[in-house]
Amino acid sequence: MSIFSVYIEEGCITCDACEDAAPEVFEVTDDTCFIKSDARIDGGFDRNDTKSGLKKEVVETFSDDILDAADACPVDVIIVLEGDQKEEESESSLEENIVAPAESLEETIEEQPVIEGLEDLLFAGDRSLEILFGSQSGNSEALASKMAKEAKAYGLEGNVHDMDGFDFNSLASKKRVVVVCSTWGEGEQPDNAEDLWKFATSESASSMEGVFFAVCALGDTSYEFFCESGKEWDKQFETLGATRLVDRIDCDVDYDAPAAEWLLDALPALAAVDSTGKYHEEMVESIKDYVNGSDVGAEGEDGFTIPKITADLMQFEVSIFRYDPTTASTGSDTWLCELPGHISVIDLLRSLKNTQDGSLTFRDGFSDDPNTAVCVNGKLILPGRTRIDSLAPERNNKISLRIEPLAGFDVIRDLAIDPWSLERKRESAKPWMIAATREGLSTPQGPIGKMSPSEASKLHAICDYQSQNILQASSEATPHANGYLGPAVIVRAWARRIDSRTSVSKREEIDQLLSSPDGIKAETDLAPIKRQELVPPKVVEALLEAKNSVLTMDGFNGKHGKHVWWYAWTVKSSGLVNDTVIYRQALGPFALLGNLFSGVTARMVLGFTRTGGNMFNGQLGMVAPPAGIGKMPKQFNSSVDRHHEVIAIFNELDGRF
Repeated sequence: MSIFSVYIEEGCITCDACEDAAPEVFEVTDDTCFIKSDARIDGGFDRNDTKSGLKKEVVETFSDDILDAADACPVDVIIVLEGDQKEEESESSLEENIVAPAESLEETIEEQPVIEGLEDLLFAGDRSLEILFGSQSGNSEALASKMAKEAKAYGLEGNVHDMDGFDFNSLASKKRVVVVCSTWGEGEQPDNAEDLWKFATSESASSMEGVFFAVCALGDTSYEFFCESGKEWDKQFETLGATRLVDRIDCDVDYDAPAAEWLLDALPALAAVDSTGKYHEEMVESIKDYVNGSDVGAEGEDGFTIPKITADLMQFEVSIFRYDPTTASTGSDTWLCELPGHISVIDLLRSLKNTQDGSLTFRDGFSDDPNTAVCVNGKLILPGRTRIDSLAPERNNKISLRIEPLAGFDVIRDLAIDPWSLERKRESAKPWMIAATREGLSTPQGPIGKMSPSEASKLHAICDYQSQNILQASSEATPHANGYLGPAVIVRAWARRIDSRTSVSKREEIDQLLSSPDGIKAETDLAPIKRQELVPPKVVEALLEAKNSVLTMDGFNGKHGKHVWWYAWTVKSSGLVNDTVIYRQALGPFALLGNLFSGVTARMVLGFTRTGGNMFNGQLGMVAPPAGIGKMPKQFNSSVDRHHEVIAIFNELDGRF
């Protein structure tokens, strides 16, 4: 048995111990430790996540040094794999592939797995998307990070890379690449992209044949060489043999909207490249429909399968909130009953009213009536559309249901609520339209305004929810803040705010509304809203956009805004959070003395973490400067995919744990 491969797990603290022990194999960068390309069979330069074998001569010469490096690692992230002659097999198979005749290559291609459906394309094999950013002020870096998050919806795993120190030739083995690059000075590459650009235009640059790419260029039209750096990358990738999937976009200073619109075409196209590197252009529209939530078709031999919609009799324990306005008394009544599991909640309530208690009060109506909404076991539902057996698991041969009225509204009686409080708030928000003068089109029916498809789709998605009562009740702030307008009012106001048809004066009025004490700042946590199945993700994203807009407009003033500001500086684009870093950075160096007496320091030293992970990875966290001077240590415990979860963390942080 001998060493076959070595790779680096996440959590490297870049301490140089491995490079000191085996400099021929390990190279420590600013972010992590890489396995050198000269030591690997595949010639890559990264953490060797693919576990490529080491070259035979490297194993024979440096085995002891590799083991010493693994032992010297203070955080135990160097993993050594042992095998029996596997490296020789890998080398020989690689050589065979290189010298294989054309006939053998064709046979190999024919044996590749066939993509039979959308799921096979989006969720099978290599789905990596390499995103390189060249940035001078940070805009390209932020946009690249946003692209990586958006890519998840398309079944892609976005990997964001700083151009500074990146191995350009490693892209030759990739299938999907996006370049986001700004322009500096008079058409120059930004500082972090200059060295990579020199290499890419040299004779040492590898062929990019088989690589699919797209370029997003950032610039400023007030300069002569607008987006020149992005144009250069776009041309160079094509020169090296890569295939452009979508046309390059050249963004001005206000790049958010055009970049977002460009991504609606770029990401589906990149997602249509399968794990073998084949582009399925015919699947692009299906991918767009899938991400937008449209049905992708029924399954079955005949193209349609009839699902089973009936269920046997089941035992239910139903507890219903009761309120008598005459005596102002509240409580709950519980019934044990046997019913078929497929009946709806509204049918259950009707049955109990007809057979058990005629005084039971609830709003009855058609299946989609938004005013019939109730809360069952903490889930907000439309009772006419929800089966009773889908609301809770069966325990002890019985399903327990707890039915309550929607929170945040005045209860009239039992489950019936008064929705007029929401209507009054909508009225106070002045939802009417004040239109702006804008460009239109001349049609046989007369002049008509025009709007881009992406803007129209976004506005429709923001307002496309089934019940404003449910959206309003999904906020945990609504029941406790009487003046708070609530998410149902906020999201409509935000849709009006970003509508290009809205006049400047109306936008200013909406900005004042959103930034008021009863506006979006009163919404402390978007996670409870996101958890409700009947609230579409686009609605939560719109609320987040509204909150970010208000915080930015206010210059991040106020306690809550400062938390978000410190978070942006602390975590940047990594999407990773560690309570130790938050403790040292978010509270600031001048708060450390106060923390000694408040109990915060004691709790942190004792190892309390909100994520449940280790407080210190090695001893670095004990000796690092309190304010995290310089590059932050790699002490991240868990990833945070959605910003609303970060806001929730800061709300808890403000309570001093």
